[in-house]
Amino acid sequence: MILAGDIGGTKTLLAIFDWHDSRVEPIREDSFWSQDYESLEAIITEFLEEEDGAPSSDADEDDETSDASPGPPRLSSEEIRASLTAACFGVPGPVINNTCKATNLPWVIKGETLADFLGVNGVRLVNDLEATASGLLVLRPDEMESLTPSVPAKSSGTRTLLAAGTGLGEATLFWDGTRYHVCPSEGGHADFAPNSDREIELLRYLRSSYLHVSYERVLSGPGLHTLYQFLRDTNKNEPTWFAESLPTGDPSTLITDAALAGKPEICVEAMNLFISIYGAEASNMALNTLSYGGVYLGGGIAPKILPLLSEGGFMKAFLAKGRYKRLLSKIPVQVILNPQAALLGAASVAAQLRESSQAQ
Repeated sequence: MILAGDIGGTKTLLAIFDWHDSRVEPIREDSFWSQDYESLEAIITEFLEEEDGAPSSDADEDDETSDASPGPPRLSSEEIRASLTAACFGVPGPVINNTCKATNLPWVIKGETLADFLGVNGVRLVNDLEATASGLLVLRPDEMESLTPSVPAKSSGTRTLLAAGTGLGEATLFWDGTRYHVCPSEGGHADFAPNSDREIELLRYLRSSYLHVSYERVLSGPGLHTLYQFLRDTNKNEPTWFAESLPTGDPSTLITDAALAGKPEICVEAMNLFISIYGAEASNMALNTLSYGGVYLGGGIAPKILPLLSEGGFMKAFLAKGRYKRLLSKIPVQVILNPQAALLGAASVAAQLRESSQAQ
């Protein structure tokens, strides 16, 4: 068996798979609030120990009120540890020498330390977008939604992946004519490039607070709140009733929900600005890598705002590259709907790691 994890600045998802040659469903999985733990090892410990306290399959079978067929016998944490052969974790930050200092978490994650902790030979850390990119290769067509229905999806050609969530992740899947090679990136931290007078004003506004203004400052959950604050401070159009609601919850979620509902107008404007910048950066990446195989939007924000992405603002900004509009119009753009894409990608990498170690 293999252990896979999608480690995020907000949530961590862990799962155990009996994965060999192709995608399978997890044997068990659970999610945890990352900020509640001092290390990844602490989360893994709780995840494995949960199984010890779970009801046995025999107890499930004795429940006469249950119509569900019994699943596989539950294993103790010791049995799970003994059966693990490899693990892979998608982590939020650059991975150097199988070590990551997480960008949005106070953790230093080391593959070698995790291998000793789990008692396995192979543990690999990959950037979280690298994991999502690997997951993209095993997704089904119905787990994606096209923003370009007139442009068919392609099975070859270099692909670009962007994912706005707690931060902004980017990755590229290079096509060598036979197979894909996933290349991680920290492009979300590249300089934000304004494309309109309003965006130039936004850059000036942000430069009053930050020495370096990256795309992640605007294309992320916190970035959406920043766009809202920019409009509030420059347009003075914040309704009192909405301003009073912001301290009661997550501002980015409240702004997103309000934009989907169509009011107040400041939230709609903030979301439209977000979508336009998202489309522009997606086409920047597509041109940087000549992504004829497609552009894919991952992360938690894109699926939630899919109705707004489909209205046309994203593609208008995506195609606004002058004489390269024609080239970009032939590139399919899709939204990843499966929230477990990164977890599946980590599992596929772990399965390859196991097969490689067994072949030696």
